[in-house]
Amino acid sequence: MHRHNLWIALFAATATLGTTATQADFIDDSNVQLKFKNFYLDRQIKDNPAGNFGSWSQAVTLDAKSGYHDLGVIQVGADLLVQHAVKLNGRDKNADWVLPHDGKESKDHFGKVGATLKVKFSETELKVGDLLPMSPVVFFDPSRQLLTTYSGAWLESKDLKDTKLTLAYLDGINARYDNQYQDFTLFPQNNFSAAEANKLSTDDGMHLVGVDHQFTPKVGGSYWYADVTNIYQQHYVAANYKTTLAEKTKLDTHVRYFDNSESGDKLYGNIDSQAVSAGAKINNGMHTVQLGYQQMFGEHGDRAATMFPTLGGWVAQPYLDNWSVASFIRKDERSWSLGYTYNFADVGVSGLTATVRHFRGDNIDGTYHKLTNNAGQSLKEGKENETNVIVNYVVPEGKLKGLGFQYMFIDTNFNFANDLEEHRIATTYTYKF
Repeated sequence: MHRHNLWIALFAATATLGTTATQADFIDDSNVQLKFKNFYLDRQIKDNPAGNFGSWSQAVTLDAKSGYHDLGVIQVGADLLVQHAVKLNGRDKNADWVLPHDGKESKDHFGKVGATLKVKFSETELKVGDLLPMSPVVFFDPSRQLLTTYSGAWLESKDLKDTKLTLAYLDGINARYDNQYQDFTLFPQNNFSAAEANKLSTDDGMHLVGVDHQFTPKVGGSYWYADVTNIYQQHYVAANYKTTLAEKTKLDTHVRYFDNSESGDKLYGNIDSQAVSAGAKINNGMHTVQLGYQQMFGEHGDRAATMFPTLGGWVAQPYLDNWSVASFIRKDERSWSLGYTYNFADVGVSGLTATVRHFRGDNIDGTYHKLTNNAGQSLKEGKENETNVIVNYVVPEGKLKGLGFQYMFIDTNFNFANDLEEHRIATTYTYKF
């Protein structure tokens, strides 16, 4: 009954009602979930306790996706995403980029509401409104409390065999620590008000196109292009290879290349950076080993664009193999990573996994970045490393089935900045109507 009432209300805003049968598809094929997330983050800055930050918060998210109402030639549906977080405790002095912060204290609660109209024809779907893209050139961020979302139009077609075509235009970002849409900026400009005041934000949006093709059951390739108008443009090319090496052994490998340059009015000056990365994942039963290598090239850019370009708002770039807290995206930096994951199902603890991963980067152009050590001495080469320990457990059965727990420990060290340690604890549960 609750689902029926919800979708009748949404449907009135998307299309004229047709037959009883098509209304049933709209409602009965819907997926309505209530998601709970309790999230704790604590970052300790070594040698600078005044810079420590963190918070503890509780979020509730209504994620409602309709089925489709058949209008004959096309089918129409609607999605609704309502997110709300309440601060349980936190340091008010420093922003933690989890909760909104005015420079003095974080808000006690905040939320965001987004609706999406979706239109489908054959294997082609257009979504207009609130978007959660997962692509090499723009990505939503699930790593904190509330999701980063985007507004715009996203067209995706799978009508061609073994091929996915994507065309999109995005006109704003609602960052993980914000509750309204903002114009795009370039990281590390995460203060949208300051960017607008200094004319460092673009109101012309972001255009993108992508082609993903599966050449054989084992070999796939991708090309994507994005233009964040008047800030930067980006080309992405990738190839991947998957195969089975033995009865219980699988190999998943890829090579990825990014090429970045300035766009239009060059609000952040000249940009010239390239990144090549390669990764491999080997799975054998309960054991998974992950390897990654990454190299930065190019002159990078003016003083306002010194790193591999990403969007302001702490937008993630998981298509870089060594993306993490340290990022490993400075001029000339080369980095590698090694990870191991064990699934405890074989020892009778279903739902429990543990991961250890280590990253190490060097060859950073210290002169270009004007790096110094703690004694104030100039450095020709910057170095950084990071170790992650991640433990996940999801209750596999019983009344608490689906209840999840995650603990993450992050230890990051630099020869040009203060080291840091971070602890994250998340408890999640999804109730399906």
